[in-house]
Amino acid sequence: MSVSPAVLRRIMRELNELRTNPSEGVRVVTNEDNMLDVTGIIEGPEGTPYAGGYFRVKFHFTEDFPAAPPKCWFATKIFHPNVSASGEICVNTLKKDWQSSYGIGHILVTVKCLLIYPNPESALDEEAGKLLLENYDDYCERAKLITSVHATPRVRPVEFETPSKATTDSAPPSKPSPAQLPPQPALLSTIAPCTITSIVSLKSVPVPPAPTQPLQASVSNTFPSSNSNSSLSSEKTQGRLTSPAPLGTADSNVAAPSIPPPAKAVKRAAAGTGAGAEKRKKALKRL
Repeated sequence: MSVSPAVLRRIMRELNELRTNPSEGVRVVTNEDNMLDVTGIIEGPEGTPYAGGYFRVKFHFTEDFPAAPPKCWFATKIFHPNVSASGEICVNTLKKDWQSSYGIGHILVTVKCLLIYPNPESALDEEAGKLLLENYDDYCERAKLITSVHATPRVRPVEFETPSKATTDSAPPSKPSPAQLPPQPALLSTIAPCTITSIVSLKSVPVPPAPTQPLQASVSNTFPSSNSNSSLSSEKTQGRLTSPAPLGTADSNVAAPSIPPPAKAVKRAAAGTGAGAEKRKKALKRL
């Protein structure tokens, strides 16, 4: 049955949206020779006796769409209170609750919810409705058996290889592959225990230049002379001996020890004091 161009445009727009952003557990398949030959595929929800199964729902559009709902039925055999043996679906969305804003995707999501929450009060399959009310375990076993025989394929339908919009939005960002990582410095391969932080800090510390002149003798880096041994022994007896400071260090709060003048300076000073004494003696004689 042919439909108006407006109805065909509406169907094409909905199918394109379902292919681009499919809902979780819902896909659509079309016939290349007849675009009005639309089949929906519903994945059995986890936690239900229909898990692992893939159920096909056929659509038949009329000239009244979208003012009136399309005709829908299960092409896959299923044991469900609201699905008849011929595949007819009993749901209010396809009857009195239909709105022109609804479409193919809304119908498939509603039928998927019907697999999670069956309604035994308006049962088309009386046996399934009665078993659901009286013995839920027996109902689950029967539904699982029918699902495994008629709805469970050996290979998952290729239409579900395309991730849904909800899955892509919640997926964490992928880690970059080794080829995308920036090249590491050669230093990292030779210093295994060090971290990047410690390597950076080592680079930032200036290295003091090597000394160009030999160290000069000083009190802090020479051993005490024989004259100081007596003072050391006296300090030992009085219990005031302190350990010498380490080489190459200095304490600004401790006064430096007095260094005796050179021998030549002592002789000059002694000669000067002798000459002054002779002059004073001569002056006293003149008086």
